[in-house]
Amino acid sequence: MAIYIRRAQEKDLAEISRLIESGKKVLSDRGNPQWQDGHPTVAMMKDDIEHGYSWVLIDGKQVVGTAVLQLRAEQNYAEITDGQWAKPDEPYAIIHRLTIDQTAHSQHLGKFFLSNLITVGYLQGVRNFRYDTHLKNISMQKLGEGMGFVQRGTVYIKDDTDPEHLGYELCLEDEQAVAEK
Repeated sequence: MAIYIRRAQEKDLAEISRLIESGKKVLSDRGNPQWQDGHPTVAMMKDDIEHGYSWVLIDGKQVVGTAVLQLRAEQNYAEITDGQWAKPDEPYAIIHRLTIDQTAHSQHLGKFFLSNLITVGYLQGVRNFRYDTHLKNISMQKLGEGMGFVQRGTVYIKDDTDPEHLGYELCLEDEQAVAEK
C-alpha cells in the first residue's frame, strides 16, 4: 500500500480531531502538560485546513497522521532565550501539531511524515524550518534531532499549562547557491 502525504481537506476534520485527541491522551499519560489546556481546538484545526497549512499522512486509504506546515513566521518565535536561532533574519516554516496514530507508531511514520513536510517546504523555497515542543516531549525532541534539527533555546508560546517550550531549527543549504560558489 502507498504511504504519502497530502493537504488536509474539510472531510478529514473528524480523523484529524481523533488523532489530536489520541495525542493529547498519550502526552497526558506520559506526564506531559503539552496540549492539556484545550488546544489545539477544532476551530484551530479548521483554520489550518482553510489556510492550506494542515497536512495528513495517508497509509493506503486511512489517515494515520496529521501535522501543520506553516509557511509564515510566528510571533512566538520572535524571541528566544537561553540561545539564538542560527538564521534569525531568514524566512522559515514552522511545523506544528505533528501526531501519528498510536497503532502505527512502530512503523517510524513520524520520521517519514516530517521528512515529507520538509520536502514540501523546500520545494516552495523554504530552507529553514522550526518547531517547538515541551521539555517533557522526549519523543518529538528525538524525532527532530534524528532529522538534523538543533535545539536553539527556549520559546514561550500561548499555553495555559506551561508556555515554556524548546525551540528547534533545521537549516538546509540552498543547492543552487552552493553550486554557484
